[in-house]
Parts: sequence; structure tokens; C-alpha cells
Amino acid sequence: MKYIGAHVPVTDGVASAPLFASAIGAGAFALFTRNPSRWKSEPLTAREIDDFRRNCAEGGFTPDRILPHDSYLINLGAKDPKKLFMSRMAFLDEMQRCEQLGLTMLNFHPGSHLNEWSEQECLSRIASSINHTLEKTSGVKAVIENTAGQGSNLGFSFAQIAEIIRQVEDKSRVGVCIDTCHALAAGYDFVTVDGYETAWSEFADVIGMDYLCAMHINDSKKGVGSRVDRHAPIGQGALGLDFFRRLMADPRMDGIPLILETPDDTLWSDEISLLVSMAENREVR
Repeated sequence: MKYIGAHVPVTDGVASAPLFASAIGAGAFALFTRNPSRWKSEPLTAREIDDFRRNCAEGGFTPDRILPHDSYLINLGAKDPKKLFMSRMAFLDEMQRCEQLGLTMLNFHPGSHLNEWSEQECLSRIASSINHTLEKTSGVKAVIENTAGQGSNLGFSFAQIAEIIRQVEDKSRVGVCIDTCHALAAGYDFVTVDGYETAWSEFADVIGMDYLCAMHINDSKKGVGSRVDRHAPIGQGALGLDFFRRLMADPRMDGIPLILETPDDTLWSDEISLLVSMAENREVR
């Protein structure tokens, strides 16, 4: 079964997220548990935690269908000691907030070398940061999101993600979220049937399908290999509707949260309905 949802707003606090998700017909959702543009946020209150847990239960959202996302400021691959300290402290706080909310995954962008040192050194630093955080937490999986390869961001290739995982000590607590727009921009040709199968075959060989915990399902304003991260509404970009029909018919994506981050939130309800229909019909083109 496909669990399709969106990254919903938390304007009225985290407890409002499952209510918004239910209102748009989602079977899964993503959220920020704190302000993604600040290093520090107010702690969650007992009332917020209880309301969130209750609203999730009433909406039928179990932890395996919820994908919190960390702050945009965090760079787990930072060379600068001060930036690294701030990033690790913020990441730890994110993981602890997930623990408090009863969530089991935290989605994050791996990090950037900022042209300050080598890719390999940065990848090792990212893995070390993950290890540092997992040692201090329990029950929450660190879910690495692939990037589009813009600037000095790492994690755009399956090989880079695999190298991070190789250096993570507790592999039971690390996973992967594939963003379809990012993958296309990074050079994985999901558009054609052959390209789709080749990309997933490489993922299986290099990383392993068991690590796939979630997906961000976005169309892309730019084409394959563009290295440009620009999301587009479903069927209105370079990936096209046939790709999403193929994805919705693919049983390898059953049972994980499939999250829209498309730019027009007024379309989310319609996009979810369209994707659910594709999943039920399982038409492949």
C-alpha cells in the first residue's frame, strides 16, 4: 500500500500537522518540529506532545508514516569547529524532539564541504556526526536525503550515501530518503523506463533497498543532470506523469511515506488523489 502525503505546515504548532494532513486526504505527512531557520527553538511542552500524539492516533498516522525534517542550517560535514558544534547540537535537539513526539525517523540533508576540504573528509565527518548523535539518543533513525548536487552539497550520488552508511556504526538506525527531483537533477534518468530501472538497480547494488525508508515525490523544473533543485507540481515538470505512474505501480515503494514537497500547496489534495488513483490502478507506461 502507498502512503502518500505532504510536508505540512505547523503554523499552529506541531499538533496541527496531523489535522492538516487529514484535511488534504493524506496517508502520511512530513513536518518541521522546530523553526528550520533558527539555531535554537523553544522546547516542546507536555501539552504539545500530548496533543500531537492524540491527533496522530485519531488520524491513523503511525510513526512509520511520519517523516520529520531537520533544520536547513545544519551542516553535519562542517570543517569549522564552531559550525560543527552548532550543527551537532541542533541535530541532537531535532532527534530528541522526535523521541519526545514518539517518532522513529528524522530526515536530513547530509552536509557540505564548502570547498574547505575534500569530499572524503566531509563524508567521514558526516558519518562521525551521525554516530555522535545516535550514541546520545534511541529509537529514532537518521534518514539521509539525497541532494541535487548544487554547490558543495554532498549526498547527490548513491556512492556518497553508501560511503556515509559504511562509516555509521549502528546501521539499524540509518536509512535513506530519495527525493525524485534531486535524483533527476543529480543525473539519475528516471524519465525513461530503462533509466528508471537502471537507477533503482544501482541503488539496490550500491546502497541496498532495505535502507529505503521514505521518498520525497516531486516533479522537477529542470532536466536530468541539471544540478538545479527546483520542484514542480506533479506532471508539470521534466519527470512527467508517466514517471509517477511507474512509481505508484512499483511495489518496492509500498509501506513507506511518500511525501509531496511540490510548490503549490493548494494542489496537494488533488495531487494526493491523483497519485492514490495511480497506485490503485497500477498502470505502468
